[in-house]
Amino acid sequence: MRVSVAERAARVRFRRALSLMAMTLLVPGSAQLSAGNRRVGRIAVATWLVLVAVGLVTALVLAVHPTSAVSLATKPGLLLLVRLGLMVGAIAWAYLFVDAWRIGQPLTLGLGHRRAIVGVNGLLCFTVAGVMLFGAHLVAVQRDFILTTFGNGSASDAADGRYNVLLLGGDSGADRWGLRPDSMTVASIDAETGKTVLIGLPRNMANFPFRKGTVMHEQFPDGFDCDGCYLNGVSTWAGDNTELFPDSENPGVDATIMAIEGITGLEISYWAMVNMKGFKNLVDAVGGVTLNVRSRIPVGGLGSDVTGYIEPGTRKLTGFETLWYSRAREGSDDYSRMARQKCVMSAMLGEISPQVAVRNFEKIAKASSAMISTNLPASEIDTFASLAMKTRDHKMASLSLVPPLVNTAHPDAKKIRAQVRKAIDRSEGDAPKPKKPKDTAQAGQDKPTTPSGTQTPVTGGSLGSLKQGYAANQAEDLSAAC
Repeated sequence: MRVSVAERAARVRFRRALSLMAMTLLVPGSAQLSAGNRRVGRIAVATWLVLVAVGLVTALVLAVHPTSAVSLATKPGLLLLVRLGLMVGAIAWAYLFVDAWRIGQPLTLGLGHRRAIVGVNGLLCFTVAGVMLFGAHLVAVQRDFILTTFGNGSASDAADGRYNVLLLGGDSGADRWGLRPDSMTVASIDAETGKTVLIGLPRNMANFPFRKGTVMHEQFPDGFDCDGCYLNGVSTWAGDNTELFPDSENPGVDATIMAIEGITGLEISYWAMVNMKGFKNLVDAVGGVTLNVRSRIPVGGLGSDVTGYIEPGTRKLTGFETLWYSRAREGSDDYSRMARQKCVMSAMLGEISPQVAVRNFEKIAKASSAMISTNLPASEIDTFASLAMKTRDHKMASLSLVPPLVNTAHPDAKKIRAQVRKAIDRSEGDAPKPKKPKDTAQAGQDKPTTPSGTQTPVTGGSLGSLKQGYAANQAEDLSAAC
């Protein structure tokens, strides 16, 4: 069948119109440079080439120094510039597509070709602009997360080569931030290697000293010996006596730090208050966390009905299940719960890989901003992100200041500080390995046994017992003890 000259000409014009749009997709401005406003084309192509060069250099730098990505992603000024750039780029690229459609002379095309060109042009416009605008939205989420979560104060130097970060767990929601923290853990991190020791402090410790020279030591020179006063009540006491902390934005946290430093002998670099109810959103954001559930963990109890159980086995738990795995005390005790909380920390460190963070970026940012309050300055985020990556390559150790190691009613501060020093030295490889205990569970064994040959019990979901001690509370390899 012979094709007329008019039909061949129409096909040529149609292919030309498609080519102009393809050129705009691959190199924005190339359509204008070849058949339209050359000045607009030169500006667009030059801008595109500069952006491609910047992208290639950035990719090369990140390939050599992956942790630089964190540094770039934590600078509010740079994030604002990138967001504005993406928004302007989306509008400019859409304009170039529309102009390429105009240059293709759609009115000279047949009705069918004209409709096809309009459809292709609309699809490219909305797809490209939509992707760029969504990218601008993600950048805005990240920037808001940085501005609302982290401070802008000065950075703290490492003390004796270590950063000591106090992690406070609030178990009662946003309406009680800073009041009676439910869990207290110091993450002592080597500033070079990232080797970490988690030092857990029980909320019911009493008669402990405050760091000398502090306002709390002046009020309690013989220790926190008031009637019914425990470690988790220091924050409340400070909140009721704020006149003693005229320059403090968080008297409860500052007073708690004075106590932690007095007990452990460590200098606290930074603190972070974690909303335990918001924590479940973070777990859901990363797709759950895999834990070894050693026995049935009740959901509810201690004043409320038990509504279900988390069944034993190696399972990936949801945020709701992980929260109850961490907080359950029905048929258990505080020290078993502390052991399970250490296991959750260890599992979360292994669960949040860079790939998982990228896939769930927006969910993680939103969950984290609602979960964490901290004095860590934004300028230090890249430092700690780099240390976190290094920590994944080492065994994480734990030391909990609980029975039978410590008498929480009358703690021996000198003994505690010596134990903290030993735990840190063992983590660094600077101390001899401890002798195998005769009456406690040895961390790292799949089936620890007592001297009589019987298997070490599991109490409240934690390996060990109140009398013997819980393996995850005193472990050189926390993941193996869990």
